[in-house]
Amino acid sequence: MAAVLDSVRALFAPKIETAFRIDRENPGDVLARERLLDAAMGPMRKRKSSEAIRRDRIPAEGLALVVRDVSGHVIGTVRLWNIQAGITPGGRAVPALLLGPLAVDSTHEGKGIGGALMRAAILEAKKLGHGAILLVGDAPYYERFGFSTDKTVTLMMPGPFERHRFLGLELKEGWLDGAAGIIVPTGRKLAVSATRKAA
Repeated sequence: MAAVLDSVRALFAPKIETAFRIDRENPGDVLARERLLDAAMGPMRKRKSSEAIRRDRIPAEGLALVVRDVSGHVIGTVRLWNIQAGITPGGRAVPALLLGPLAVDSTHEGKGIGGALMRAAILEAKKLGHGAILLVGDAPYYERFGFSTDKTVTLMMPGPFERHRFLGLELKEGWLDGAAGIIVPTGRKLAVSATRKAA
């Protein structure tokens, strides 16, 4: 992880580098992360199609990242999730990642934090051997990181989604070739608490 983050930091001026750091999310970040997402995405964020894939799942190993300010407060977050991106014509399941949500505290927007976080997530996913990343988001923003609709035309989200916002990035060339079908979650499930079972 350190080598990946060093590579990302090298893209930014020293002033930006000292203003924040990218780190792995830890259990103590949960409340801050959820508050940040509520503020950035609004109350409807849990009704999105992407949320159906994330619900009751654990992010992909090593791919839940946060940005901390100089005081250690969480000011940015991104997580990636294990999915099956359809199947090939030969019937092979295509493992991939779903990225999101990505959010940066509004008081820190315009500082390059979101871009640094995206680059760190992509580099880390590649380092861990993943073949592709999918997301639903604004194409003009994510195209700068190599995302496009070219590899998602035969894939579908589970539920309503805007086709022009469904984007893919291959980390391994040809990974999504021939992949077709509905995106389904494959990540580990959260442990269900005794209280929840009783409800």
